[in-house]
Amino acid sequence: MENIHAQCLEAADAAGSPGDYVKGANIAGFLKVAEAMLAQGVV
Repeated sequence: MENIHAQCLEAADAAGSPGDYVKGANIAGFLKVAEAMLAQGVV
């Protein structure tokens, strides 16, 4: 759980919205799916 919160905060900071958990969670989730798709050769 700590890692998930850290990923959300890092993603929000990188997007220019520090502390925005919703935006950070959406970005972190999207990146995780995109990386998995790339690893599988889908994209």
